[in-house]
Amino acid sequence: MNSECKNGQKNYIKNGIILCILLVGIGLTLLRFTSGIGGVTNLDDKNPWGFWMAFDLLCGIAVSAGGFAVAAAYYIFGFRQFNVFVRAALTTAFLGYFFEVIALVYEVGQPWRLVYPFFWSQGTSSVLFLVGLCVALYLIVLFVELLPALFEWLGKSGQRAKVVNWAAPLAVVGAVIAVIHQSSLGALYLVAPSKIHPLWYSKFMPLFFLVSSLFAGLSMVVVEGCLAHKFLGAHMDDQHARTADKAVLGCGKAACLFMFVYLVFRLAEVAANGNLPYLSTGYGTWFLLEIAGAVALPAFMFLLGVKRGSVRLVQAAAILAVMGVVLNRFNVSLVAFNYNLPSSERYFPNWMEIAISVFLVTLLVIAYRWICSRMPILKTHENYKS
Repeated sequence: MNSECKNGQKNYIKNGIILCILLVGIGLTLLRFTSGIGGVTNLDDKNPWGFWMAFDLLCGIAVSAGGFAVAAAYYIFGFRQFNVFVRAALTTAFLGYFFEVIALVYEVGQPWRLVYPFFWSQGTSSVLFLVGLCVALYLIVLFVELLPALFEWLGKSGQRAKVVNWAAPLAVVGAVIAVIHQSSLGALYLVAPSKIHPLWYSKFMPLFFLVSSLFAGLSMVVVEGCLAHKFLGAHMDDQHARTADKAVLGCGKAACLFMFVYLVFRLAEVAANGNLPYLSTGYGTWFLLEIAGAVALPAFMFLLGVKRGSVRLVQAAAILAVMGVVLNRFNVSLVAFNYNLPSSERYFPNWMEIAISVFLVTLLVIAYRWICSRMPILKTHENYKS
């Protein structure tokens, strides 16, 4: 009885926190669309991109890369141990991209103009147009990739049979589109060499964004699997629970490889550009903290965890790797951006910007839980076990 009372109290507290976040988010949403973007942000002409761009777009897209990475590993390269993670990774990616589009409605001053570039834009050669186009196309691909799970839930076996064989071709298309827009996000900052600190600016930023998104996405798949075991275990079948550890170690091995590649090229690029003297400055200390604590450390943790077969060590490394990529995106877009401006002119986010992002993340988690508790995402449908 005591344990039941404690669980009930925890549920009340959790639901109360969620309700508060939703109420605050709804209120700020009304304020955003009645008073304009200036009513809830500290953005200005010198700082038109702020917390929303860093967190919602750069970080959100990076950690959603697990969808195309796992799908490509399973359908294209034949790594069958990733089978238990495919649908969960695709669901996370779909929701990540979907809520990124929702976030853009908040971020763009005139959100009704979001569709303009697709029909009568004169700037189709811009990188930003390429990012928008690829995100829209990849969102469609992810939706189609999840149709078999939707049809299984609805009992539409005929429709499922028509789309289930599209998985491999869609994995190829999705991988191509994702590679383009993950690297394009880095290319967005190539036009600002005088605004970004030399330790973070590089002509190889598209490559760095792509490689870091790969290990960020794989790490997020591991973190998501860990949380699913803890909070959604009732919706997971024995096969998924039994084989998940092998998939976690496989993700750790791949993430470790990408992290060491990223680490070597990043440090080599700093040395080749003659930026080593900057390491003795305050920005240099922060850069070393990012590289050592958020890249090198989790990479070695991945290596040791895979070698020892320690799932918990791989999961800890995955959490640190995700935090490292989030730190990198914030450094590029906020901390090291406009670094030469006086502190009085530097951008600092308004609390309402952060609250709206927390509101959107909460909606994403609610949507993920709703989908996984109903559709065969963490389990194999009884009619299709063969």
